[in-house]
Amino acid sequence: MMLSIFACDDVPTTKVELPFADGVELFIRREDLLHPEISGNKFRKLKYNIQAALASDCQQLLTFGGAYSNHIAATAAAGRLFGIKTIGVIRGEEIERIYLDNPTLKKASADGMRFKFVTRTAYRTKESQSFLADLKREFGDFYLVPEGGTNSEAVRGTQEILQEGDQQYTHICCAVGTGGTIAGIINRSWSHQKVMGFPALKGDFLTEAIAQYAQQDNWSLVSAYHFGGYAKYNADLLHFISEFERNTGILLDPIYTGKLLFGIFDLIERKQFAKNSKILAIHTGGLQGWNEKIK
Repeated sequence: MMLSIFACDDVPTTKVELPFADGVELFIRREDLLHPEISGNKFRKLKYNIQAALASDCQQLLTFGGAYSNHIAATAAAGRLFGIKTIGVIRGEEIERIYLDNPTLKKASADGMRFKFVTRTAYRTKESQSFLADLKREFGDFYLVPEGGTNSEAVRGTQEILQEGDQQYTHICCAVGTGGTIAGIINRSWSHQKVMGFPALKGDFLTEAIAQYAQQDNWSLVSAYHFGGYAKYNADLLHFISEFERNTGILLDPIYTGKLLFGIFDLIERKQFAKNSKILAIHTGGLQGWNEKIK
């Protein structure tokens, strides 16, 4: 049976006025408004994972993330709402001493999540059988959700971002972290559309990660707007985010959506989109850490 909290009405779409656009139109799908605690792509990624966990009678979820992880925050909130125990394996053992000073982890703890803090070296082995076996010995059986939430159930959920009326758009653009969101969008897109992903981090590994789940080849990655890598940003990006909110009333974050819209604006200004292009940008949420002045 569908979990009522994951039943959502039509998500609003906002047109952004672009005086420099020369016939190009830009719209933003407000996935950030889906839920106050489980917003955006985390809502989509957790939807079918939560259902699978409940169907298997599993009593706890275990997942991975950094100290300001949107995925950690959303998983903890979902656990509280559905009465499922949650465990977060957190990158950086030094954080254990001060985690209550961290707004993301403090909230996740209040939502009932237990933590295991591991060194960055150990964290890199988190997908190994020996690492997972050690976790099962410590915590007992659990339903595993990967870092960032991307798996086949997550892609099933992110496919629901696009709706029937979205055939009108020529381009669908979204930020890319682990690749699950863009993979779902690719699978639901129409053949005449171009799906463009804007990676928030450096590296070429994302192409392979996305191809693992993508069922069409109408996509590409735009890698020029990561601003130095994950969680890296500068004064230009922060100024853009501030001006964007002032002009539209829409808050972006500097980790994902700010880079996405900065890149789209730059490409439009440089006339990289054909005249009469109609772009749909996906606002994937991710504001909880930024709202707390993540540094």
